[in-house]
Amino acid sequence: MALHAAGNDSYVLCELAGATYALRSDDIQQLEMVTAPTPVPNAPPYVDGVVAVRGQVIPAVSLRARFGFPRAPFDVRTRLVVVRLRTRTVGLIVDAAREFATIPPDSIKPLPEGIGGMSGRYLRGISQEGDRLMLILDVAELLDDDVTLAPNDTVPMVEPQGAVPAGTSN
Repeated sequence: MALHAAGNDSYVLCELAGATYALRSDDIQQLEMVTAPTPVPNAPPYVDGVVAVRGQVIPAVSLRARFGFPRAPFDVRTRLVVVRLRTRTVGLIVDAAREFATIPPDSIKPLPEGIGGMSGRYLRGISQEGDRLMLILDVAELLDDDVTLAPNDTVPMVEPQGAVPAGTSN
């Protein structure tokens, strides 16, 4: 594994709840410092709100909450990893993201038996470098959830219960 990377084997390594996750560099638009997201009413619990990044308003998803880990306060290492897949752009909040690596496809192994279902849904596999395990995230699976993003792929919009759509009457 090299710490400088380019091409399809290139990954950004993120720390989250004491584990190392790898995101393909091709899926990442940019890395940003995290600012306090603006809360959005009725958003799923793992959507912290929205943030403005270079003039675009995008949802900020806490990967800690998304994966069922306890939340942690933001600090100077916390990063917003802005990912884009087709027309969807989302900010993923991680504990840290400072390292680049080349992970050859043949070093990515399948998940061990028993790590399937929801636990393994977002993982493409696992790679190991020495004693370090890296969980390879599948951005397509992570963003392919109709609860995470609205059809317009920017801000989650959830119709409040009992609300009457505009242009109709009770």
